[in-house]
Amino acid sequence: MPPRPPHPLLWIIDPLRDNPSYLDKPMFGGRAVHFDGRFVLYLSWKDEPWRGVLVPTEREHQPALIAEFPALAPHPILPKWLYLSEASPSFEADAARLVALIRRLDPRIGVLPGAKARKPTKPKAGVTTPPTRKHFMLE
Repeated sequence: MPPRPPHPLLWIIDPLRDNPSYLDKPMFGGRAVHFDGRFVLYLSWKDEPWRGVLVPTEREHQPALIAEFPALAPHPILPKWLYLSEASPSFEADAARLVALIRRLDPRIGVLPGAKARKPTKPKAGVTTPPTRKHFMLE
């Protein structure tokens, strides 16, 4: 089997690679980028709406990021994350600015992998098994 070609959007994260906390790994056909222990970007190169950069963020940070980056919008399938389409005229500049914010550890960008604030649930009588956990990308 021939080797896979490199992901076409890896150039975006070049400024992060020199930091020891940087990690990128394959995930669902794209690249998950971690920095300083946080999941900060998802690079996807499929058909729209999966062609560009997804920005994992908490919902309360979305309005401030959208005000600063008008090309960002909640992803149509994963609205808890913001999406920067590769088709946007400002894609390259916005992607570079997002990476600069990540390097400065902007708290608005990124989520802790697997962490989610859950509402306490009342246990049902006689039930002792915990509820099944969905994958964090599908929550």
